[in-house]
Amino acid sequence: MPRLTTPAPSVSARLLSVLEAFGPGSTRLTLSDLSRRTGLPLTTTHRLVGELTTWGALERDADGRYQIGLRLWEIGALAPRGHGLRETAMPFLEDLYEATHQNVQLAVLDGHEAVFLERLSGREAVHVFTRVGGRLPVHATGVGLVLLAHAPKAVQEEVIAGPLKRFTEKTIPNGPALRRVLADVRRQGFAISNGQIELVALSVAAPVHGPDDSVIAAISLVVPSEDSDAYALLTAVRAAARGISRALGSPSARRVPRSVRRETFSAPEGLRRR
Repeated sequence: MPRLTTPAPSVSARLLSVLEAFGPGSTRLTLSDLSRRTGLPLTTTHRLVGELTTWGALERDADGRYQIGLRLWEIGALAPRGHGLRETAMPFLEDLYEATHQNVQLAVLDGHEAVFLERLSGREAVHVFTRVGGRLPVHATGVGLVLLAHAPKAVQEEVIAGPLKRFTEKTIPNGPALRRVLADVRRQGFAISNGQIELVALSVAAPVHGPDDSVIAAISLVVPSEDSDAYALLTAVRAAARGISRALGSPSARRVPRSVRRETFSAPEGLRRR
């Protein structure tokens, strides 16, 4: 019986593996670093890196290390789920930030992760792990729970089946618990995530609806978990999410309930800018 052989990776797969070698803690890599991380021979890595550098996907610094080039940033900025959504959302995110001077975030769903398109943060804001372009598991973040609650059923079941990474003792521990939380998020229209990534941080998140009223993104306000009233922040977060949805053409966002029209928001005393 003939032995089965694994097909060699294509040229495009090898090029992508070189780009995937970079990460938040590995932004500048030598040729040897890239060869080791990709598992490619040094000569092959040298050739691929040369092509990527010539095209502009990579740049070489004065120390001879390679880093992501501006050409990739230019291409990435064209992504409709990134640039267009971010530009529409920014005025509302800025208003929410000015009211609190805490972390304001915009995220979309990609697989089983929330990808952060924008984050506004003050110098005295509570520490968070997120960064623009960064990812976090959906089960452990406010925006992630909102996005997962409105994701296709198959995606929900995949995440519920686990495993679920634990960050703190407050991280949702298992599939049945996550299923209950998602049901609450759909019923209530928002998510509160307290201490799931870091014990010091509390996130209040709400969905952003697109032109067909489907949930295409989520925004959140992340504040210190101590002495913060999550429900006092809901009005501002939901109003910002509704404003973005309305700007994107969401039919339901144009029909603002009377109770919402009468609501006003004043940042809690501990969050007001001094």
